Amino acid sequence: MSSISDDRDRSRTFEQVFDRICTNIGLAVRGKEDVVRLTVTCMLARGHLLIEDVPGVGKTSLAKALARSIDASFSRVQFTPDLLPSDVLGSSVWNQVAASFEFRPGPIFTHLLLGDEINRASPKTQSALLEAMAEHQVTVDGTTHDLAHPFMVVATQNPLEHHGTFPLPESQLDRFLMKVSVGYPGRDQEISMLREPDHEMVLANLEPVVSADTVTRLALAAQQVHVSPELANYLVELAQRSRSSSVFNLGISPRASLGLLHAARVWAAAQGRSYVTPDDLKDLAVPVLAHRIVLAPDARLSGAAPADALVELMRSTPVPA
Repeated sequence: MSSISDDRDRSRTFEQVFDRICTNIGLAVRGKEDVVRLTVTCMLARGHLLIEDVPGVGKTSLAKALARSIDASFSRVQFTPDLLPSDVLGSSVWNQVAASFEFRPGPIFTHLLLGDEINRASPKTQSALLEAMAEHQVTVDGTTHDLAHPFMVVATQNPLEHHGTFPLPESQLDRFLMKVSVGYPGRDQEISMLREPDHEMVLANLEPVVSADTVTRLALAAQQVHVSPELANYLVELAQRSRSSSVFNLGISPRASLGLLHAARVWAAAQGRSYVTPDDLKDLAVPVLAHRIVLAPDARLSGAAPADALVELMRSTPVPA
């Protein structure tokens, strides 16, 4: 009986800290509670976040608000067509005094890296992030360097139909646990924003509410949330149906299934529960999976979207009791 009580206490503490982070971010990003909760969930699931939307809706503000809410190091890189991999990773420089090369770390050596407009850089520079995002390390000139804990990439990108963009390849997209869209604010939120004396000052004055160590502890605690065998079977059934369906050219990968499960554990803990439900998977399926799948040509010609195909897949798959 005491172990059940302990689980409830831990879930309650997790929920309180999660809400504190979301509330702090919400001071600078108004009227976007769902997006903020997804962002914090992605961080505590030890994933990376891709924010895609039109310019001017607060993509960078969301990333900065997350960074300012954590007492941790933060770097920002503006991705441009002439950006080189060494501008992100760092490079070896000749030290005349020591008569040897020494490594000078780039901005990726931080807790939270904001890659602004990532799809404006060339594919060569985009690929410089692959090892860091997947393996938590960087290799330069044959030497491997470990990254900080926690480490998270928050990348923003403009829609692909905008000028001067390079589409991210499937391998790069698969490194992002979630892809979200901020969207335009509601009428009341936009009026409130216009009436503020200085909206930028609100963001600049945000204070940290948790430490980097706390983020690491919460991420570890979330992995203790229970997942029933029936729910694991349900997730595998979803993945296998997507791979055999004529609607998808590229279905749900094992990495995508694991990512959805990690995120669902955080989502459950944030609601004060010590177990995952099918509804948790449904809530997160689109932000976690939609950017990883590829629709078949016939499905695309019929006007279907990846999110719609996923919703239909989940609707047609029997849910465990």
